[in-house]
Amino acid sequence: MPSVRDFYQVNRGGGLFSEAVSQRLGAATAYAASRAGLRPTTLTLANLLVGLAVSVIVVLRADSWAGWIGVLALVGWQVAYVLDCSDGQLARVTGQRSAAGARIDILCDVASQIALVTAISAVAAARSDAPVWLLTMFAGTWMVNLITSVLQSGPNADSMMPSQSLPVRVVKLVRDPGVVFLLAGLVLAIQADWAVWYAAAFTFVNGGFLLASIAFTARKAYQPS
Repeated sequence: MPSVRDFYQVNRGGGLFSEAVSQRLGAATAYAASRAGLRPTTLTLANLLVGLAVSVIVVLRADSWAGWIGVLALVGWQVAYVLDCSDGQLARVTGQRSAAGARIDILCDVASQIALVTAISAVAAARSDAPVWLLTMFAGTWMVNLITSVLQSGPNADSMMPSQSLPVRVVKLVRDPGVVFLLAGLVLAIQADWAVWYAAAFTFVNGGFLLASIAFTARKAYQPS
């Protein structure tokens, strides 16, 4: 029977925080799921269900806010991400990997993150004078992380900052999914009025990374093959 350590050893990272916290919790979840005979897709769908349920509650209560909603978002989005970390570990260790499983994992990630962005935008719109253009850019640039993650896999993968040194990994925390979801929950739990500043900050981060990626890739494309 595989141990928690066996599951953790096949994790796919995600960043300094994700590896230290989310992937370890994911390994424990994958271990428990293995003992219970669950399939990886069950964890994938559980991630989607939890993420959607939390985001829907946040959207519905954006105009009549209460402290418990922020706490629910903080805990719920972290639980959803742990489930997202666990399904791949379970699939790899137990030999249940499949093309369909990989596709549904990506599709559920997209759906969950659309729901999270909708929740943050709803709170920002309800509790501040957030301009429409900002919320639109926030939603549009949010998917940069998912797109670049897909592009950075396979034989043609490349990275602007390939170093694994501690200073570089600390800088990359701003793009670590575990940190991004944690900050979203903390903002809603501590001061929901700050949701507009969260949207502005990540519009700047993701938009800046997109432009930098375009410049980096264009430079590579012009180099002799």
